[in-house]
Amino acid sequence: MIRYVRALTDAGPRVGRIDADTVDLLDHDEPLAAIRGEGTVTSSAPLASLALLPPADAPEIWCAGVTYERSRDARLEEAETDARDVYALVYEADRPELFMKDAAMRRTVGPGGAIRVRRDSRWTVPEPELGVLVGESGAPVAVTIGNDVSSRDIEGANPLYIPQAKIFAGACAIGPALAVPDDWSAPFTIRLRVTDSDGAVLFAGETSTSKMQRTPAELTGWLLRDNPVPPGSVLLTGTGLVPPDAYSLEPGHVVEIEIDGIGILTNTVAS
Repeated sequence: MIRYVRALTDAGPRVGRIDADTVDLLDHDEPLAAIRGEGTVTSSAPLASLALLPPADAPEIWCAGVTYERSRDARLEEAETDARDVYALVYEADRPELFMKDAAMRRTVGPGGAIRVRRDSRWTVPEPELGVLVGESGAPVAVTIGNDVSSRDIEGANPLYIPQAKIFAGACAIGPALAVPDDWSAPFTIRLRVTDSDGAVLFAGETSTSKMQRTPAELTGWLLRDNPVPPGSVLLTGTGLVPPDAYSLEPGHVVEIEIDGIGILTNTVAS
């Protein structure tokens, strides 16, 4: 699996191809071009020494919801109205739930960046997800890690509040790398670990994309139906890991999401 990162260098942002623990930096900052094999290596640096940026400067970030049975069950549990049936219905339906999470990276951070919680929410959780990078043809060309930070109490109060539950400053993180799978049908293992400011583990869990109701390719196909999504955008494909109801993100908590073949996305909750 080939992996790429974006890093801040003396010459500005640059894309680099990972070779073991080293990054071969290219002469441009265009991830899609790098995936096509375009660009000249200008320098190399240890991966650990680089200040990593979000792996794609995505013009749009979209999310798919209720793509895992665990996610469906969690939505049913949190729902406070009779509209809770919509979650069960969309899980079984042909048409998936899709919504825009961000545009122009206004609410999204990269590896090491600060995620946030809404001031008017009492119950906010991380949602670890496989992200898909959309190419010029609309087909998936690479994958990354995403964190769809969500206010469960706001969404649970009314499904029409989903934009407020999902879209706010610091509500999304992507990174640390883009990976081009050797086999797009192979499942990915996703791990979530949340610790407090002292390093104590508050939650840890693991799932697999093999448990998804729909494939990433199917979700991307629905996203592009009559919808001019710009190349370089990212689609987060839903979460299968939900912390217990007693847990909520708080300032100082550290969220680590690991997907085999991509890396570990680490973010701290800001005050």
